[in-house]
Amino acid sequence: MSRSIASPPMRLAKYLSHCGVCSRRQASRLIDQGQVQVNGHPANHIDHVNDQDDIYVCGERVLGLAEKLLYLYHKPMGIDCKLNEDDPASLFHQLPSGPRVYPIGRLDKDSRGLLLLTNDGELCHALIHPDNHQEKEYVVTVDCEIDAKFCQQMAQGVPVDGQLTLPCVVRLVSPNTFSIILKQGLNRQIRKMAKFCGRRVVDLNRTRIANLALDPNTLAEGEVRQISLDALKLEGLQA
Repeated sequence: MSRSIASPPMRLAKYLSHCGVCSRRQASRLIDQGQVQVNGHPANHIDHVNDQDDIYVCGERVLGLAEKLLYLYHKPMGIDCKLNEDDPASLFHQLPSGPRVYPIGRLDKDSRGLLLLTNDGELCHALIHPDNHQEKEYVVTVDCEIDAKFCQQMAQGVPVDGQLTLPCVVRLVSPNTFSIILKQGLNRQIRKMAKFCGRRVVDLNRTRIANLALDPNTLAEGEVRQISLDALKLEGLQA
């Protein structure tokens, strides 16, 4: 297929990411390993390329910038968000066919709920950059009863990994279940917050990311559905 219109040149690793070949970090490793060629020569990290260049990765030609895609995935418990082809429980085996996509952020293996999949690196950055404070909502069940005092303690912030968590919204749902809206994403944050407050999480379900809410009636556990990029509304973005 001929390439009549050139895309704007961009750094090679970024270009490979936007083409859906791999992440920027993986692209950098492949460049270091000599697995990337540009116009018949070994690639350099400083190379700027576009769709007019002949680029090969591990002997396979890169066909150009992929269409930017966004999917909703209703993640069940037991699925690991690391994209490890050798792990039968990896999210790798649940990805839709077509251009490579990857998760925006993660849900740990023992958690379930809404996960977004994309090949749009800029969108991924906008959602997970800590300065952008995009809301994520969860419904959490713990191992024993909780009350308003527990919710207040969680909401005002508790020590996690050497820092105080940001204030958040916590609402009592039932004697041992609460909803929580976070604007940060520390590793296993909710589980560590609950543990500090004397509770153990037994079920963690993410129900919303930004303006996108999970409806289990239309997206069953394990199902993936493509949506328009315009469906996701983000506010207050930082560069």
